[in-house]
Amino acid sequence: MSNVLTTDHPAWHTYEDGTHARAVRTASGIWAVTHNRDGLHLACVEGTEDVKPEFVATDPAHLPPAAPAALRSGLAELGVTQRLANPWLWDAITTTILRQVVRADQARKLYRTWCSTYGTTSAGFQDRLAVAPAPAAVLDLSDDQFAAVGAKFHRSALQAAATEYERAHREWERLSAGDLALALTHIPRIGPWTAAAAAADYTGDFSVYPHDDLAVRTWAAKIAPAHPWPGKKDKTFGPLWSGWAGTDRTALHTLTLATLTWGAHAR
Repeated sequence: MSNVLTTDHPAWHTYEDGTHARAVRTASGIWAVTHNRDGLHLACVEGTEDVKPEFVATDPAHLPPAAPAALRSGLAELGVTQRLANPWLWDAITTTILRQVVRADQARKLYRTWCSTYGTTSAGFQDRLAVAPAPAAVLDLSDDQFAAVGAKFHRSALQAAATEYERAHREWERLSAGDLALALTHIPRIGPWTAAAAAADYTGDFSVYPHDDLAVRTWAAKIAPAHPWPGKKDKTFGPLWSGWAGTDRTALHTLTLATLTWGAHAR
């Protein structure tokens, strides 16, 4: 495979011709981002072009040699991949909160409904694409409005995060991925998994991603089914996974993000 885009984020829409499209907010405006057989295309649809979305390239040459050969071989078939580093930290936080206690397909539907109902909708590639509602808008929503889109469970976490984001986001945006993940755990109802996933999405550094995440475990087992993977309730998966990379953060990033990329395409 080549020219592969990582589409793990629920904002990505996939069309019958293989094109992927998504709206993102940067510090200066909203962009429509599309990816097809000709590569990436960016168009500013609201605001200014001063701050453009940025992509992180992941090269399988940096996979840790200690990882199982079958896993490395399967991931190497992807070639060099690209992933959008979420330019809006608030969206990264919102996305991971909406993933709490629901399956991936449910979270994807919930996120899109949340954005299209209460967020900002702009003209996209083949339809109208939406970005998440801003923190101030979230704080103005009633309990009934959360319930109307299926986010009643997530209300308190989203409102607590919105309050803390408005207070501290400028400081958070300057932090490294690891420090950001730690800082986000100080938000009520934001645990280590949610914080680490949000930090990885925003910074593009998947060395901090929660490596024992169900998605990582599921796709790894599908890529290398003959490998004796730890069971679902076995807590040794995370240390095993990170142990293959040792102190090499690039190797850990590559192993984790390439696996999630493989899974996004398999799905």
